[in-house]
Amino acid sequence: MIFKFKFGLVVICFVKKGKTKRRGCKLKPVMRLAMAAQTEWMFRALSSGRRHLSAGRQWEEKWLTLPPVAASATVEVKGKRKGTGNELSSTPTTALKWIVRCCPNLPVSLLHKLFRLRQVRLLCPPDMDTQHQTLKRVAAKYTLNAGDRILLPQSVQQKPAPTHKPHSPLTPQQINFIRTLVIYKDPAILVLNKPPGMPVQGGINIKHSLDVVAAACLNYEYSEPPRLVHRLDRDCSGILVMGRTQTSTTVLHSIFREKTSRALDNIGEEKRILQRRYWALVLGCPRRSKGLVTASLGKVVVDNGKSDRITVVDNSASLSSQHAITEYRVLASSSQGYTWLELSPLTGRKHQLRVHCAEVLGTPIVGDYKYGWQAHRKWGGFDLSNVEDSCEELLKEETLPFGLNLNNGSISENHPRLHLHCKQIVLPNISQALQNVQSFSNCDLSLVEGLELVADLPPYMQRSWDVTNG
Repeated sequence: MIFKFKFGLVVICFVKKGKTKRRGCKLKPVMRLAMAAQTEWMFRALSSGRRHLSAGRQWEEKWLTLPPVAASATVEVKGKRKGTGNELSSTPTTALKWIVRCCPNLPVSLLHKLFRLRQVRLLCPPDMDTQHQTLKRVAAKYTLNAGDRILLPQSVQQKPAPTHKPHSPLTPQQINFIRTLVIYKDPAILVLNKPPGMPVQGGINIKHSLDVVAAACLNYEYSEPPRLVHRLDRDCSGILVMGRTQTSTTVLHSIFREKTSRALDNIGEEKRILQRRYWALVLGCPRRSKGLVTASLGKVVVDNGKSDRITVVDNSASLSSQHAITEYRVLASSSQGYTWLELSPLTGRKHQLRVHCAEVLGTPIVGDYKYGWQAHRKWGGFDLSNVEDSCEELLKEETLPFGLNLNNGSISENHPRLHLHCKQIVLPNISQALQNVQSFSNCDLSLVEGLELVADLPPYMQRSWDVTNG
């Protein structure tokens, strides 16, 4: 009965043929060969099943089991819902949050690495047929239920306790450089023109991230540091909005979240509460000069779980896909075959613009070797033999603080950098809205005066613009 579910059809077929043989019926040579092959395959399946069961009994030796998720960890917060008053609202506990709560001594960078390498497991309940427990890989944002148990590799116990070295103070040159990135400031928000090559958030092997650096030198007269409300890729440049107070940060979070959740309802509207426009230089030219891309995106794991990439998926084929919508229009085309596009994401998905350009429009962004490697290789104008080494050498050139180099990487060079820049953002004037209303929950943001923010291109992209439009 153990293998009835998986191999039931094969076993039944084998038994019927065995009965037929015992009755004295003559079997054809082809059927005898088929029976022999089925028998060999069945014994292999049985042996592999034994190994699986044996491994299942030894999981206690390989994994560190955390306490089960408490029921009180999933519903504990009072929230105010519109029209209902104060109620208990569900606050789901993710796998990352539960591990941090159970293992406060483990560095967060290590936890992110374990999730990225797919080394975190969820202990599933016993199977009805096999009566043994199985382990399931989970992501950091996986929602846990009461009673769920998370498993970590035993190796985490062998790692020495991290020595939290205090961050070295910023030099005057670094502070001055970060302050030159500020393009707008009011009592509610702070806006930077993020340089390419500088990560927005910290992580493994990241010495300086923009959120930490901004908190160290962009407080100005405020006692609390500015906070992130959205993100840009490390190699992407352009407008980065930060909230200066807890209230403004909460409002900005709701604006960016509402933009994504109601993107389908906003298609075709002339005025949107939040508008973002990126400039990108792409290889080739789209078939139409403007249009709307509505291709859903999903994550796939590659390289044995060591990395992942985003790809276009069918909603009906994958439950984990997320709808993603991008408006685009052609800004300029060149005789060399390059095209400048203005991209307006109506949703905020990871790598949305890069994947839509590469896989839907068929025009990958210049310098995007993750999603446009083949197109760059066929283009013929670039030397891709040591792209990674050249990028590392580029970061090592201390032409600016934090090891940044904004001059090299145009299309005139062998190794162009990513040509994606958040050029413009239009959002409600949060500072003005907070001054004019008593309670922000009753404020209609569509009636608030818009605030238009514009960021200049980095030098290497400006050089590419001059080359293609000269």
